[in-house]
Amino acid sequence: MASLKNIKLKIHSVKKTATVTHAMEAVSAVKMRKSQERALGSRAYAAAALSVLERLAGTADVAKHPLLNEREGKTALLIITSDKGLAGSLNSAVIRKAEQEISSRGFTTSDVVITAIGRRGGDYFANRGYDVRIKHENVSDGVSEDDIREITNKLLQWHAAGEIGKCFVIYQNFISTFEQQPSMRQIMPITRETMREMVQGIRPARGKYAPAAQEKPQYPASYKIEPGADVVLQSLLPKLINIAVFYALLENKASEHSARMVAMKSATDKAKDMVKTLTRTFNKIRQAAITREVSEITSGIEAMR
Repeated sequence: MASLKNIKLKIHSVKKTATVTHAMEAVSAVKMRKSQERALGSRAYAAAALSVLERLAGTADVAKHPLLNEREGKTALLIITSDKGLAGSLNSAVIRKAEQEISSRGFTTSDVVITAIGRRGGDYFANRGYDVRIKHENVSDGVSEDDIREITNKLLQWHAAGEIGKCFVIYQNFISTFEQQPSMRQIMPITRETMREMVQGIRPARGKYAPAAQEKPQYPASYKIEPGADVVLQSLLPKLINIAVFYALLENKASEHSARMVAMKSATDKAKDMVKTLTRTFNKIRQAAITREVSEITSGIEAMR
């Protein structure tokens, strides 16, 4: 039977653990909200860029642009994972989604080019013989759109050179505080449907930032394109791809902090339950010891009579 001293030490240790996990839960909640607010703050820019693309969709310049047309080449997968732990199955779900897509499309290791934001995903596929060309750390929460421009520029170069024909981004999509879903979206060639889903998906399905009603964005009736549609597209389309990757990263960040918040809350609740159980055991053992001592004293008095 455990001694009272050992149980008391264990209770103290579990209480300290609960304090740490509760603090981590609070920090993750704040970071999750910040990631959502950053995405929502730039949503108007993404919606405006999409509206320009939709207005130009019928022109000959758009129909001929290489970023809007499928071409031969390998398939690039941009896989976003976290470099930090204590977030449940966040990373494994993204990796499993990527493996499912590779398998369902009948790809081999020679058919796929991997670009990884986050070492977990990059290391996983590198160890299995895939062509992992970029492994970018995903530690900082203060990442900006400019920080990932180097990655999207590489993807654009490979597409222009004919090395890749399509590019997909795979990440954890934030649906609500308690629900995240591994998702895959095509970012090359660009389609209006994919960009529209991206803009609409910036708002979570449920929670504080969910839309109150079905939103109907107001677009200008017409555009006057200067100096020309081709010049506008040359600037607009790479920006749209960069925005798509940036928002996927923000969604993954929000999902990471949400998953960690839920995991830490669960750990705190378990610690509190353990403290109650240990306290109950401590009291039972102490009461048994007191009863035994009283019984021994009583027996001694009776023997002396």
